[in-house]
Amino acid sequence: MERGRNLQYFRDIINKLPKRIKILVAKPGLDAHDRGVHVLMRYFRDAGLEVVYSGILATVDEIVQTAIDEDVDVIALSSMNGAHLVHFPAVIEKLREKGASDIIVVGGGIIPEEDKPKLEAVGVTGNYGPGTPLEVILAHILSRVIKEKFKLDIKV
Repeated sequence: MERGRNLQYFRDIINKLPKRIKILVAKPGLDAHDRGVHVLMRYFRDAGLEVVYSGILATVDEIVQTAIDEDVDVIALSSMNGAHLVHFPAVIEKLREKGASDIIVVGGGIIPEEDKPKLEAVGVTGNYGPGTPLEVILAHILSRVIKEKFKLDIKV
C-alpha cells in the first residue's frame, strides 16, 4: 500500500472515534538516539493523533508526570540502548502508583525477542524494532485504544 492510502485508511478510523487520541512519545534514560521517534511522531501526527514528545533523556518520573498532566491515552516508549527491561516496567509501576494505570503503554527499539514476553507480562505491548512498518505500529496502538479506552468494536 502506498503511504497516502495508509494514512487515509487510519484517518477514516480515527475520525470515527469519540475523541482524538493523544500519545506521549518518550525516550527514557540515557538514550539520545531519537531519529526513529521523530519519524514515528510525524507519522502519528499525519494520521490524526495528537502527539506530545518528552524529549531525550527523560526520567521515568518525568514521563509519567507528563502523561498525567497532558491527559494522554498512550505512552510510546523507545529504547535503543538496552535499558528497556529497567525503564519500561518502571513506567508501568509508576503509573500504578499515581493511579493512572489506564494509560496504555507500548514499546519499541532494540529489544531482543527473549525480552518481549517479559515486557508484555507487565503490560508493555508492541515492542517493535527498527524496520517495522509504521502502519503495523499505528494499527497496534489504535487496536489497543479502541478496545481498551473506547470499548468499541472497530476493526483496524
